Amino acid sequence: MLHSALINVMVKAARRAGRSLKRDLGEVENLQVSLKGPANFVTMADKRAEEMLHDDLVKARPGYGFIGEEGGLREGADKSHTWIVDPLDGTTNFLHGIPQFAVSIGLQREGTIIAGLIYNPANDDLYLAERGKGAFLNDQRLRVAGRRSLGDCVIACGLPHMGRGDLELSRAEMTAIQAKVAGLRRFGAAALDMAFVAAGRFDGFWERNLQPWDMAAGQIIVREAGGIVSGIEGDDDPLKTGDVICGNEFIHAELVKILQPLGK
Repeated sequence: MLHSALINVMVKAARRAGRSLKRDLGEVENLQVSLKGPANFVTMADKRAEEMLHDDLVKARPGYGFIGEEGGLREGADKSHTWIVDPLDGTTNFLHGIPQFAVSIGLQREGTIIAGLIYNPANDDLYLAERGKGAFLNDQRLRVAGRRSLGDCVIACGLPHMGRGDLELSRAEMTAIQAKVAGLRRFGAAALDMAFVAAGRFDGFWERNLQPWDMAAGQIIVREAGGIVSGIEGDDDPLKTGDVICGNEFIHAELVKILQPLGK
């Protein structure tokens, strides 16, 4: 399948960083047996992948800004374009040798995400979208699931953990959703959760307290697959609020109806 020059740049960068992460994953699996564990090694793998992505993307598009999870904002001469990058979404999964993690790249132009890519090096799944051109998984066109009743749906979520997030609110949200759905999943990589919504694997997804690099690519991939993405209010920008709900128009609306009052 033919892609634009922009998408080709993103794919090339993601695959190179992905090869490095896949090699590192093999090493992580060996380190699991040690008492100290692989935490420091994973931190270095994360930083190494981000530097690869930065070098490749900035070389291909000189002047574009770059926001990375590890290095923060690096401003460029071109103030209208910014790469928003998570070199390793699902770090805890990676740390434990669980092959549910991804490289995530979004490109923002004057405040709007115009292209996104999510790549899992462990299974070579490559999700991508460009504004107005649809969403794809390994060159297969994506469409969100068509279910309209929560009772038929599998919904993904995030769960706060030690030292992060509002555990009481999370329990209230889970209790409210669990009673209404066919299944609830927590896979631990927000970018891939959103990609799964775009692919129709999950019917919906919500999570609070995310960063822009967790959602930038997923946002456009879901939208180009025909889905709705917002914050918890239903019409707000998740990149600004840090909270996200996505799904088809019916499931998105149902999730907003349940979750929005709980956060008050």
